[in-house]
Formats: sequence, C-alpha cells, structure tokens
Amino acid sequence: MRTLSELLPFLNQLGRRPNRALSQSFLVDPNIVRKIVDLAVVRDGDSVFEIGPGAGALTSELMQRGAKLIAVEKDPVLAVALQARGVRLFSCDILDFDWQMLHSQAPFKVVANLPYHITTPILELLLQHKSLFSSFTIMVQEEVALRMMARPGSSDYGALSLFMQFHTELIDSFLVSPSCFYPRPKIFSRVLHFLPKKSPLSEAALSTIRRTFQTRRKMLRTSLKDLLSQEEIEKGLLAAGASPQARPEELSLEQWCEFFS
Repeated sequence: MRTLSELLPFLNQLGRRPNRALSQSFLVDPNIVRKIVDLAVVRDGDSVFEIGPGAGALTSELMQRGAKLIAVEKDPVLAVALQARGVRLFSCDILDFDWQMLHSQAPFKVVANLPYHITTPILELLLQHKSLFSSFTIMVQEEVALRMMARPGSSDYGALSLFMQFHTELIDSFLVSPSCFYPRPKIFSRVLHFLPKKSPLSEAALSTIRRTFQTRRKMLRTSLKDLLSQEEIEKGLLAAGASPQARPEELSLEQWCEFFS
C-alpha cells in the first residue's frame, strides 16, 4: 500500500487505524519507497530483513525487486494481511525475535522504517548480531539520525554516536518530509545507509564508554574513578592527546581507541 488512496481502503477493510503505541505512521510516497530500496542496493535474489513492515509499502517494492524477504511485524492484524500476500513473516515483537531464524539465509540487507519509540534498542540488537547482516538501510527520526552522525564537541554527540561509529560506516543518507506519511508526524525523518565493520574496541570498553555518558558533564577522571586508578585515567588521556580535565563528549572515536589501547 504505497499511496494514501491505496492505504485508507486497506485499513478500513481491516477495521484498523494507525496505532500510536506501535509508532505506526505509514509511508505513502512511492518515490521515497523506491529511493529507500535504491539506497539499499537491493537486487534480485538478495536476502532482505524488514522490521515493522506495517501496511507493506516497502515490502511490496522489495518483493517486486526479487528480494528473498523475511519480515517481523508486531501488529497481529497487519501481520496476517501481509502473510496473505505471500510475505514470509514472523508476528512478534522485534525485541523478542529469535535471531537464530536468520542463520540459514544470512547475510541479510536490513531495510526498515524503524518504530521510533524503540529505535535504540533495535539498533543495539542489530549490531549485537551484525555478523548476520551485510548492510543496514533504516529510517529514523531526524533528531536520532543527528545523534548517530554527530561529531565530538557537538550537543548531539553521545553514546549512540560512538556506538554506531564503532560498529558501522555511514555511506549515505537523505531527509524525508512529514508529508510522506499517514498520519503525518510533526517531525522530519532520515534514511541512513550503513555498512557493518569490525569494532576496534571490546564490549567491555564500549560498556564503560556508555557509563561515562550517563554523567556526560563529569570529567572522566571522576566518572571512571571506580573502574580505573587516577594514574591509569591520566595515562589514557595523555595517550589520546586529550586534556586531563576531558569529559566523555570531547573524545573522538580515535581518541577512545587510544585511551583503551
């Protein structure tokens, strides 16, 4: 259902209205749908994993391109409707999904308009299982996209910025207007295309970095004092070329790598 004139009769037939609790805001611009799938470089025979297909705008385009598609949809009514159209679909919450189900067909290209209320937990799960994926093409709120792309020193820079930049390489992105959705949201969205990469740091180091950003205004010598000695902190900051008074938001990805080396 890629246009509003197709979507409304479809929803009426199902007796459904967009569910705010599930972040349901359906794409109704065919040009944006095609642009997303083009950015994902989906070709005939590619394995594709879609999260939250909703009424199936992206789903239809992916199937037309010849993708071997697996989708996960939480809304049981929409899930049944998509299954009736021949989509291989798991009706469950993506946060409860059994990732073993993907192993036989991996690697997948992820193509998804992510539910905005659980974007970060989904990203964390995808990157925990990134060996299953060859690329990620995802739509998120513009404010979340800015945090994902932020550089050190900016107000948007934080744990999410580092998390994405440690695990992925951003290839391209584009902005999506609220007018491309029904119901129309109040905010802009952005589609981003990432490639997974090997993280230069251990999960323990990443966990420590997340902890420092929970008190991002504190100096690292304060926020890390329960984990490292003052000598170790100062030595790490010196190796990173950072000030002894540095706060977590001031260190770049490269400097964090130096700090933990």
